[in-house]
Amino acid sequence: MKIIGHIINPVIVDKSSDLYEAQPITFETMRRARDFALNVVKVRLVTAQYLEDRPLVPEWFQPTPDLERSILDMGTFRQERKLPLLCDILDRLYTAAPEADYLIYTNVDIGLMPYFYTAVNHMTDMGFDAFAINRRTIGKEHDDLKKLDLMYCEIGEQHPGYDCFVFKKSLYPTFKLGTACVGANWIGRVFLVNLISHAGNFKIFDNSHLTFHLGDDRSWQDPDLNDLHEHNEEELHRILLTYKAEKLLQNKPLVQRFLQEIEGRQENPSGKKKYRSFLKTLLFK
Repeated sequence: MKIIGHIINPVIVDKSSDLYEAQPITFETMRRARDFALNVVKVRLVTAQYLEDRPLVPEWFQPTPDLERSILDMGTFRQERKLPLLCDILDRLYTAAPEADYLIYTNVDIGLMPYFYTAVNHMTDMGFDAFAINRRTIGKEHDDLKKLDLMYCEIGEQHPGYDCFVFKKSLYPTFKLGTACVGANWIGRVFLVNLISHAGNFKIFDNSHLTFHLGDDRSWQDPDLNDLHEHNEEELHRILLTYKAEKLLQNKPLVQRFLQEIEGRQENPSGKKKYRSFLKTLLFK
């Protein structure tokens, strides 16, 4: 029986935040999905949290040592958001699940279908050593645990963003994540570039009914967060340059798809043309 380690980053927020309603749903759907897969795959649920957020961690999760640094230690930003670094979260997952065959990271506002882990197990049986699963966006009217079955049955709509990543544990020591932080743009691309560069068999499951998100408010479009987005974009640049020098970007057709998806989105209109030109030069020169 395979073993999977799955980590999220819970955070205490006030009622004005979308996470206030989303996180309890995430917690419960992860518990249900783990129990559903009990006879198929062993799942270890793990959290990475700051000390002040530890009271939010449900009893069915294993909290890792409290996070000690944030993006605020990397520079000065317009909004002082204490956002954790992706590498610090994944380091804790790697240590907390030493026996795991595969590791999973999902955003803390992503709900799981009951059969999520059994489906992931089948995907690994198909030979994929790393993959991303795109979520379905459902309505926000189902906003509490009493309506969880209604959330499950809503098909929702496809979403092009990346917020669920599965990879073989043995790949992780090869990752280069820089100081990219969660909670800001480009973090999904940082993750994808690492998976594509190191996996022998990578796939994006972009139309699977395995995860869901309540609504599509796109809070990341707040212009006050632009400097955080720019930080992650710069980290992505550095990672790509490093992988190019190591010749890890050659013969990676999915990177072209990655570029096409970036060009098709308007997440950073002011820098889109410059970044598109950079990627074309970097990846296809």
